[in-house]
Amino acid sequence: MTKFNDYLAKQLENPAFKKEFNELEPEFAIIKAIAEARQNAGLTQEELSARTGIAQSDISKLENGNANPSLKTLKRLADGMDMTLKVEFLARTQ
Repeated sequence: MTKFNDYLAKQLENPAFKKEFNELEPEFAIIKAIAEARQNAGLTQEELSARTGIAQSDISKLENGNANPSLKTLKRLADGMDMTLKVEFLARTQ
């Protein structure tokens, strides 16, 4: 992972790259939150699929960043993991 982190650090020195990367942060955060919540709940994608009625392949797409979940889908995932979905709007930091 160090090689990737070194590469990313170098790329982030480019202001245009850094701007684009930062704009994607909310999407990365959602992807990470879905995968971590499922793992913390001790569920496989298949088990979460059975609980939610969401296809395992669709859960995989969400966790790999190949699909954008609706708020309804996020709620179904949270319910399937016996969790509460919380969405926040935070003030920007300079």
